[in-house]
Amino acid sequence: MMRLAKIRVKSVPNKCTQGRDSLLRCTLVIVVLAFGAAWLTGCRTTQRPVASRDWDQFVADYLESYFAAHPDIAVAEGRHEFDGQLPDWSKAGLDREVARLHSERARAVAWTDNLDQKQRFEREYVIAQIDSDLFWLESARWPYRDPFFYTWAVDPQVYLTRPYAPLDQRMRAFISYEKVLPRALEQIRANLQTPMPRTYVDFGRITFGGMARYFDRDVEAIFASVKDSQLQSDFAAANANAIRALRSLDAWFASQRHTANEDFALGADLFRQMLYATERVEISLGELETAGRRDLERNLAALKEACAQFDPGKSLADCTAKQTADKPSGSPVDAARQQLKELKAFVLDNQIVSIPGTEEAQVDQAPPYQRWNLAYITIPGPYEKGLPSVYYISPPDPKWTAAEQKAYLPGKAHLLFASVHEVMPGHFLQFLHANRVPSRFGQIFVGYAFAEGWAHYAEEMMWDAGLGAKDPETHVGQLTEALLRDGRFLSAIALHTGRMTVSESENRKLAV
Repeated sequence: MMRLAKIRVKSVPNKCTQGRDSLLRCTLVIVVLAFGAAWLTGCRTTQRPVASRDWDQFVADYLESYFAAHPDIAVAEGRHEFDGQLPDWSKAGLDREVARLHSERARAVAWTDNLDQKQRFEREYVIAQIDSDLFWLESARWPYRDPFFYTWAVDPQVYLTRPYAPLDQRMRAFISYEKVLPRALEQIRANLQTPMPRTYVDFGRITFGGMARYFDRDVEAIFASVKDSQLQSDFAAANANAIRALRSLDAWFASQRHTANEDFALGADLFRQMLYATERVEISLGELETAGRRDLERNLAALKEACAQFDPGKSLADCTAKQTADKPSGSPVDAARQQLKELKAFVLDNQIVSIPGTEEAQVDQAPPYQRWNLAYITIPGPYEKGLPSVYYISPPDPKWTAAEQKAYLPGKAHLLFASVHEVMPGHFLQFLHANRVPSRFGQIFVGYAFAEGWAHYAEEMMWDAGLGAKDPETHVGQLTEALLRDGRFLSAIALHTGRMTVSESENRKLAV
């Protein structure tokens, strides 16, 4: 799962149960070549028309206005003059953002003359991105319905783990962030309409309650080596206030549990609008479901063949349980670190795809407030140079039983394809390329279906290329991941068109 600091589709419903996986609409090579070819074509012109140059300025100005409205995104992309800031999520602030987007869209739509090939493509790209943001703000009203809208924006990991500046400088930025966080949390509470769906309430508690625990138990140690006594004093005060505000919001979410409902569905009409506004998908829901079932049946047939080799005579449930029970020796974090070395060597040795640059992906345990997801990666944006990404893996919840904790830990083959998906040649490698495309707009805004589609495709592609040396256990791991995506795809449509409950989605079993 790719962190949304990079994928600029905000708060897709039910994101990691939710379908961070959608249809693969293009490939990395096509997009890079499309930008590159258009750029080179434009460079052959000895003097570009005034309107053409003006378009480039419009895009540059648009990005600056976007960063001003979304300083969290600016920071994630490497614009550290925005450090310590959060968006204005007041009703007036959200209304201003909607008005800004409509104004910018009208300007882009009116721009029709003297654009070269690259700029015509970019113009459609800008309009599509604005439509996506407007859908979540206006049509879906996500700031008022779903706490997930705010999750990535309030995440402070960039200050805590990304070495973009000396630790004392990052500490100052974090203190500034903590000083504005209580106001942001008040705005979140004021915006969210109640009663909320039960899953949203639970998600809010994981996020904001988890942040409170993390700030209380872990953050102080990160800055312990900073010798500036005034900074340490400022940090202690800001951290205490932030923890109080986070605990207050967590308690508010807890108080909503007794009135929580199951009213999460977008409905068929809004779901169709979402597909067009966010991905320009005009395929009917019926056709999408048919495609999803077809892919599920294909992967299920392949799983039966793999299980016949791996665990002959046993059911698919027994076969997949056997694969899951084969855990990595040591911790998943340590195992993933070794896997990344092997995956990089495999990609290079088999000439799968080029690796542009020397950046590396580190592996660490996910902070408590992001443990709703087994694995995800944060990747520095194009304004950063030579900094590592961080691939996070979540440990089991200590409140679970010993059996539940053991079951949660991924098997070796499962973890291998999570590492393929998140890092090599999945999200991490894709964004090494994306950060180098000629269009700055294209570097910042990368489509959700494209990013998740590439990572999902990469899992099967790597198996087909020989990863695992035809070992049936490895194939079972790849196929269970593929079937998980099929299940999410079909569940998302059924859930949001009112034909499936959350409980039914959770308990859905493979037909064996």
